[in-house]
Amino acid sequence: MCGIFGATTALPPETLDAVTRSIAHRGPDAEGRYVDADVSLLHRRLRIIDLSDAAAQPMGSEDGQVQVIFNGEIYGHHQLRAELETAGHTFRSRSDTEVIVHGYEQWGDRVVERLDGMFAIAIWDRKKRRLLLAVDRAGKKPLFHSMENGVLRFASEIKALHASGVAQKMALDALPFYLSYGFVPAPRTLHQGVEQLAPGSILTLEHGRQPVVRTYWQPHFGEARPTASYEDASLRVRSLVEAAVERRLESDVPLGAFLSGGIDSSIIVGVMARALGPGVRTFSIGFAGDSRYDETHYARIAANAFSTKHTEFTLEPSSFELVEKLVWQHDGPFGDSSAIPTYVVSRLTRQHVTVALTGDGGDELFCGYLRFLAGEASEHIPARVRQLAALTARFLPGGGDRSLLTRARRFLAASALPLDERMGRWSTYFENPVGMLRPDLAAQIGEASELPRKWHAEIFAECHGRTVMSRILEANFRTYLPFDLLVKADRTSMAHGLELRAPFLDIALIEYAAGLPPSYLRRGNQTKRILKHAFRDLLPEAIRTRGKMGFGVPLGTWFRGDLKSYLYDLLGPGAQLDGYLDRAAVDRCMAEHASGVVDHGQRLWALLTLEVWLRSLSATARLAPHAALPEECAAPQQMPVAKAVALS
Repeated sequence: MCGIFGATTALPPETLDAVTRSIAHRGPDAEGRYVDADVSLLHRRLRIIDLSDAAAQPMGSEDGQVQVIFNGEIYGHHQLRAELETAGHTFRSRSDTEVIVHGYEQWGDRVVERLDGMFAIAIWDRKKRRLLLAVDRAGKKPLFHSMENGVLRFASEIKALHASGVAQKMALDALPFYLSYGFVPAPRTLHQGVEQLAPGSILTLEHGRQPVVRTYWQPHFGEARPTASYEDASLRVRSLVEAAVERRLESDVPLGAFLSGGIDSSIIVGVMARALGPGVRTFSIGFAGDSRYDETHYARIAANAFSTKHTEFTLEPSSFELVEKLVWQHDGPFGDSSAIPTYVVSRLTRQHVTVALTGDGGDELFCGYLRFLAGEASEHIPARVRQLAALTARFLPGGGDRSLLTRARRFLAASALPLDERMGRWSTYFENPVGMLRPDLAAQIGEASELPRKWHAEIFAECHGRTVMSRILEANFRTYLPFDLLVKADRTSMAHGLELRAPFLDIALIEYAAGLPPSYLRRGNQTKRILKHAFRDLLPEAIRTRGKMGFGVPLGTWFRGDLKSYLYDLLGPGAQLDGYLDRAAVDRCMAEHASGVVDHGQRLWALLTLEVWLRSLSATARLAPHAALPEECAAPQQMPVAKAVALS
């Protein structure tokens, strides 16, 4: 797990010095560089497998004609190594990186399709003066790029591009995406002139030509295939999950797991405990003052059941200087407030281990969200009834973000819309992002304001002809998973040099689960049916039968209490937001939340991180890791308190 940067030109040492400082947190153990007349490659290393210098990057072939820098882990690299050795290749390290080097020599670009893991890769073919960039199938590892004056720059994080000389400016036409979903999907970013490589994609650049991007893999949920019996499919799911966990246990440094007490993380920890024995290090986080968001009780049940060495953290809203750190780590605003606890638990976990397994992806593969069930069920309701329900929603009072009344109101309000718009509406921050913009800016953006809706509709259209549930699952896998969940996991963990591994995103498991009939995934309002059945002997009963809570933050409570003054200080009149958003709309959002009419906690968080980012832009500050924040961005100076308690 590392940070990478490159450019198709020879950059001076002082520029590379600035770049390496910007992403040092991703690879705190070592740095490596390769520079010739046509390319500059830089690597920040986090040592995980083969801690020796023989595994250092950039890593070259014997003749030096192929140079590789790589962020991630390749699972099953031992099998590829054996195949390459049989073909005559000689290895000098135990590193999975070397498999990429020799694999490219043997198979060319097709090496990418033979890799199973999480990765962002750059391969420089010196003889052909050709660059290849690739990211993994699910999009676990990020790769951004910018083309300017014939020079392509690429990096694990956008801040490295800015450190190398790429100008920092907002891409106005991407703002509606952020206001809609809390993220900006590939290939766009909120940074003008910067794009991101989409999951399952390869970019190639021949000397003197323009970059070419192609997709080498895409998920296909619900494809027609022979269907195994429910019991046989359950056994197969269990076998694939166990194999995926075991492949992710290879490490030359301490290893543990996040344990929320939910179905997914409990299964991962249970399988780890059976493979490694008692004493697996596990970590969870809870929230002081709002039990609706605290799962630590269930995490303790799982920790006791699997005899783990468990540490629990409690987060308190004493202040919010963490906002600035998160915005810097994400290279901009980020709507998902669960980045707060993920950042804190990653920071504290890193004090004990260097690698942690997570349950990410379980909900996406096995129908873990109630909105999936709602979307499927609403398709069977006559259109006239749904239209009447949408009218009824207007008269329902507001409630807390997690209250049944709020959920019912959101469900009914969108019920008359087509499936793609309905599912999009249930996942949006601002239902009418254009209405949040200043009128003059909305006019300037023009048709770009419709891009978020069209993007979501196009993805659903590409899933046309399959079952409703398969279309919902595939659309979610291609939107929310890579551009929200996996972005959050990467940035918050790599901020502390912690590697996260997600067994549920194993390629063999993904492709098998994608072909399961919907009836295997859910029954009535029961989600993850086959997953729970497959591990019924492993999961404690209290966890197997519990409902879905979700990993969230009690923003509604915090923004009406401890953090109210902080919120109003940043978002009140005179905020940088006033240059982009309609002041009346922002004031209305804050007033409605303060009065309790509606819980706008998540929306206010999205606006808060946007404001912090805009302040950093206006200050034209380039923040360096571990350096003090600029005075223009520095609000409170203490982080939210996180108390650690070792429970076993």
